[in-house]
Amino acid sequence: MQRNRASLRRYFGDRGWFVQVMLARAATVLCLLVAPLALIGAPAAHAGKAKPRLTGVRCVPATKVACRKIVRLRTGSTIQLRGRNLTKGMRVSFRWSRGALASKLRKGRNGWTVRIPAGTKAGRVSVTVTDRSRRRSNARRITVLRARSLRPLGSTAKGDLPAALRGNAMWIWELPRSDGGNLDVIAARAKAAGMGSVFVKSSDAASAWKQFTPALVAGLHARGLRVCAWQFVYGKDPLGEARAGAEAVRKGADCLIIDAETRYEGRYVAAQRFMAALRLAIGPDYPLGMTSFPYVDYHPTLPYSVFLGPGAAQANLPQVYWKDINATVDAVSAKTFAQNRVYATPIAPVGQAYGAPKTDDLRRFRAIWAGYGSAGVSWWSWQSASAAAWAVLSEPAPATVVPSDPGWPALRRGSRGDQVIWLQQHLASFDASVEVEVGGRFTSATETSLKAFQASRGLAPTGMTDAPTWQAVLTLPVRPVDWAALPG
Repeated sequence: MQRNRASLRRYFGDRGWFVQVMLARAATVLCLLVAPLALIGAPAAHAGKAKPRLTGVRCVPATKVACRKIVRLRTGSTIQLRGRNLTKGMRVSFRWSRGALASKLRKGRNGWTVRIPAGTKAGRVSVTVTDRSRRRSNARRITVLRARSLRPLGSTAKGDLPAALRGNAMWIWELPRSDGGNLDVIAARAKAAGMGSVFVKSSDAASAWKQFTPALVAGLHARGLRVCAWQFVYGKDPLGEARAGAEAVRKGADCLIIDAETRYEGRYVAAQRFMAALRLAIGPDYPLGMTSFPYVDYHPTLPYSVFLGPGAAQANLPQVYWKDINATVDAVSAKTFAQNRVYATPIAPVGQAYGAPKTDDLRRFRAIWAGYGSAGVSWWSWQSASAAAWAVLSEPAPATVVPSDPGWPALRRGSRGDQVIWLQQHLASFDASVEVEVGGRFTSATETSLKAFQASRGLAPTGMTDAPTWQAVLTLPVRPVDWAALPG
């Protein structure tokens, strides 16, 4: 419309108020004529389509004794939803007083189904469905049973958390923007917050950062702090990245943390080459940590099983940024713990100190992860933490909250991802015929092997992973995989 008016002005020139008025009137009339036509041609997104409505929830299969009056199942179990205006891929939320987790609605031989996500709190839970327009259905209630754990929370981890990763710590990304890089101020603030370590960025890809120097490490050591180097890796030059990590170790770092995120998805060969070269350079016992996304099932092709496998990192530092995930501390922490516990590596979560999180959330994070048995917590990041956040972190540790067991990843035929690879690597030491496939496909052969293993341990041969199955599987040794030798 404005383009047409400008063209008319160029044609008529400056003809005074008459032309201007006529142009304005013509524009108004045209808008009045076009607007109704636009409404007719583009009906409202919701017109003729009601929001989803749930009419019932039941077990799969419906004959389960636990489901005679109300659905009573553990995390990982499948439930059937009945209702109107349901479509594939809708978001199904499981809500309780302190949080919610979600999964996707699927359509199959049992109708509309969804799995209860690992991390859902035991007890009464409301189930709702949300469509693409964010319209939420009415709620139906189910009861989530406690996981049948054979061991206390946190006892699955093999070995202890390295000393440099214990307690409270803070990440430093850009040293000049962290209290100006003043070591006296940094040490004083860290000690006031009860922090014994700082994690300072040392390299990006194969390029060392100038801020990480022997003088920096020595200066912080002299002020009573341990210093861990951390490097962001991409997987394009694994040998160069290994050299960069080893260089930080030679500069005096007390530990090294590998930050592998999106760029490393699908790069199993690169991850294996990187870890082999790094361990060769720094030795088999040097303290090594790995940090990445908290939800393994959201990043199924990231090689967690390589970075956290035998001879690799001795600590797992998932990035539990609850505010960015737009969920509660309880919900995000529960799912993170459930998703990562299978790797049997001590978990030292990274909390969110940036983005002005609520102070009560900071306290809750510390209390929850103490309840999960974590011996170390760190925070991202020094330069973005507010004065209010620093004040909370300087408080004495809050009383420990012991959460209910959040469950384990439920894998079955058709599942895919790194957790399947991890399961297959263990099963292969029980049954040599088990094949570890690129892409981590849970095949019928994997199911057969798992059933045989379950039967051998006196477990119900369901062919699916639950708490007792995972805890039995993790007692098996891991069969090494040469990723470079596998067909791609």
